[in-house]
Amino acid sequence: MRGTSGEHPAMSAARFFRALPPAGTRQRLGLFGGSFDPVHSGHLHLARTALKQLQLDAVWWFPARGNPLKEAASAYTQRLEGVRNAVRGDRAMRVSPLEAEAGLTYSLDLIRLVKAHCRQAQLVWLMGSDNLASFHHWKAWREIAETVPIAVIARPGSLVSARNAPFARLYRDRRLPRHLAARLPQAPPPAWTWLSAPLDPVSSTALRAAQASS
Repeated sequence: MRGTSGEHPAMSAARFFRALPPAGTRQRLGLFGGSFDPVHSGHLHLARTALKQLQLDAVWWFPARGNPLKEAASAYTQRLEGVRNAVRGDRAMRVSPLEAEAGLTYSLDLIRLVKAHCRQAQLVWLMGSDNLASFHHWKAWREIAETVPIAVIARPGSLVSARNAPFARLYRDRRLPRHLAARLPQAPPPAWTWLSAPLDPVSSTALRAAQASS
């Protein structure tokens, strides 16, 4: 992997592996990717809902370098530091710069990399229902669904569109009922579940709009 100018390759490799969960872990891990532009209480609500209802050991946050489906994001280092500050002190929340260290763009590549490195871990991809509504626009979305179990956490404004999304229709017979959600991490994909909790109305879009008008 190429490092910055004047940087020793071993240092770059060391950072790369620190950005991944331990290779030999057998933990139940939630993988949470997104722009987090900016991170807010809704993201934390999603991660904590998944942590509790799926009985996960930890949630790993992977701020995206960019999103081909969205407008240009704020600087990566700014968003990464924002997530780190938001979860500081919560030992069940881990923040990884893997997308930057590995030069990744697409979620499938991130999932494959983590899965290949952590062969004994039980992994679940986490997403809000607002993302599920547009999931069929993601690159290789069916491959994602057939590579790792997916937990969809309810977000306001997308409950109907998400439940009628192409993913939800295609894999309707692979959905675990909520009372069996804790079985999702060991379920062979494609497998998914819908998690409900009191809704948090905050959104990154609204926060950016408020900042722009202030």
